[in-house]
Amino acid sequence: MTNPTIRLRVDFATLCSVGPGKIALLEAIHRTGSLSQAARELRVSYRRGWQLLWSLNTSFRTPTVVTSTGGRGGGGAQVTPFGKELIRCYRAFERHAEARALRAFKGITEKARRRAPSAHAVPVMRPRRQRGPPRLKARSRSRQRYSEHSR
Repeated sequence: MTNPTIRLRVDFATLCSVGPGKIALLEAIHRTGSLSQAARELRVSYRRGWQLLWSLNTSFRTPTVVTSTGGRGGGGAQVTPFGKELIRCYRAFERHAEARALRAFKGITEKARRRAPSAHAVPVMRPRRQRGPPRLKARSRSRQRYSEHSR
């Protein structure tokens, strides 16, 4: 039997949302004390980490993380008390939702396969863009005209 997995995103307002990626980033920053180390740990680029952090800090009136500029002593990032509260509330809500999903989908969960047989059977095919032949013909015609005139 497999347990259902819940992936939550909480929308507080337009362009103000928190989901598993941002919460994981906050937790990694709290553990490591560094945005770059947290991004490496989550296997996202440093730029993507900054984008997520900027989104979090601009979405709320209170910052979730305070950063200090790097240099000789090194920079750093520290999750604020508000950021810790956001993590706590999100994870509590997630646990509650998972327990509720387990109860709500009990009969269906027993019938679910561990892995759907077609999950990896059909590769994703992307159509190739047609390039080349029209341009090659245009070039060869112009060369033919040039060579005919030069005779």
